[in-house]
Amino acid sequence: MTAPGEKPKIIVDDDWKTRAQEEKEQLQKAAEAEKKQEGAGETEDSQPETAEAESQAEEMPIPAASFSVLITSLATQALAMLGQVPMEDGKPVLRLDHAKHFIDTLAILEEKTKGNLESSEMVMLNNVLHELRMVYVEASKHVPSTLAE
Repeated sequence: MTAPGEKPKIIVDDDWKTRAQEEKEQLQKAAEAEKKQEGAGETEDSQPETAEAESQAEEMPIPAASFSVLITSLATQALAMLGQVPMEDGKPVLRLDHAKHFIDTLAILEEKTKGNLESSEMVMLNNVLHELRMVYVEASKHVPSTLAE
């Protein structure tokens, strides 16, 4: 707690942003490798897209289940729906209703886990929620009022 009249210290946890960027880079590398394979002369009997996606998924290690991975996963989904992460076609998508759902889900986690989190987990969740809410507010300014309803 801060003393009366003293500004609260703001701690920004950018770790989830770093992990999201690393994941994005891994996906780009996988896509580049796929393009190289196609350019090397694939046959007409190439594997279906689902098999390609499975092979790419096998290359990426699955992180251990943890609270921070859960928060990062939900935050990444919210960012994608806020147009901050391009989709597979390279174009961003703005779906405020979906983004709000992910943000609200994180807020429920915050409420239901109050008093049961480690301090680092609490700080991470608070910072992620704050950042997502700020991005949401900014994104909603750029949507015509008829679409925002």
